[in-house]
Amino acid sequence: MGLLRVMMPPKFQLLTLLAFAVAMFFLENQIQKLEESRGKLERAIARHEVREIEQRHTQDGQRERGEGLVGAGPLLGAGLPDAEDVVIIYNRVPKTASTSFTNIAYDLCGKNHYHVLHINTTKNNPVMSMQDQVRFVKNVTEWREMKPAFYHGHVSFLDFTKFGVKKKPIYINVVRDPIERLVSYYYFLRFGDDYRPGLRRRKQGDKKTFDECVSAGGSDCAPEKLWLQIPFFCGHYSECWNVGSPWALEQAKYNLVNEYLLVGVTEELEDFVMMLEAALPRFFRGATDLYKTGKKSHLRRTTEKKPPTRESTAKLQQSAIWKMENEFYEFALEQFQFVRAHAVREKDGELYLLAQNFFYEKIYPKN
Repeated sequence: MGLLRVMMPPKFQLLTLLAFAVAMFFLENQIQKLEESRGKLERAIARHEVREIEQRHTQDGQRERGEGLVGAGPLLGAGLPDAEDVVIIYNRVPKTASTSFTNIAYDLCGKNHYHVLHINTTKNNPVMSMQDQVRFVKNVTEWREMKPAFYHGHVSFLDFTKFGVKKKPIYINVVRDPIERLVSYYYFLRFGDDYRPGLRRRKQGDKKTFDECVSAGGSDCAPEKLWLQIPFFCGHYSECWNVGSPWALEQAKYNLVNEYLLVGVTEELEDFVMMLEAALPRFFRGATDLYKTGKKSHLRRTTEKKPPTRESTAKLQQSAIWKMENEFYEFALEQFQFVRAHAVREKDGELYLLAQNFFYEKIYPKN
């Protein structure tokens, strides 16, 4: 007796395949949703564990310090909480939009509860004497009544570790295209700015343009005047202030990468402000909105400033000093753009910060 073969019509075969495909798609979709739910649950559990551990450590710390106990006062010599024991130093380079940025810090200090202090050196000398270095380090680290603090001034980088300090301040800064910075400074010395228009400047009355100065070989526009951003980052070593020193250039690069939390550029100041607000909200909460809408966001503008001609620019670019200062600027710009690329995105012409992209899990021991 032969086998009876039942042949399914092609129409039913197609319907069966479609039903199977839909069922598989539905099943895969449900599996994906379960995976996403599992991931969310793991992250929620991890966050809960982290909070429990932090709370337990806080309670243990309070018990050790005698805090939270009836009748128990703080121990003698107790330090400030970590969130308050913070000092930022902005050793601002002249004519890099430093006043515009500093005014944001002044506008926010009352609302965000920190102190702003201007480091006013005699004749704006960026190099401190040894005894002043010791005094400054002692003030910054031990002046508890001023913490948290934001110090700013035209002072070159100072290495706090040389003085035996365990907790160093946070350094930030802004750099600018070296020729644009020099041009701005040249006209500032002659015409001032719209910040204090009535103040008499050192070169007031000199009507010579920057181009005329370059053409005549004047000292105020000489390549040596470009040498400023490198020594500001290099610091208080004698070699830093030797114009054209290759060692100073490399030391400045080293300090920028290893000693500064963030170094922005004048041309992209808004991005710098936004990233500082994300990294240091204790100081800069509200800074981005203030920069965009506040009256002081672009407060200081040098008056009577004329852009240099191509000939003047080309003449300065022939010098070895410009090449070194420009190398440092390009190095700083590349580093800033690298940090920004991992922190900020642009959408519809607006900048926004990326959300947190890590979490903790598998935290042991459980007790």
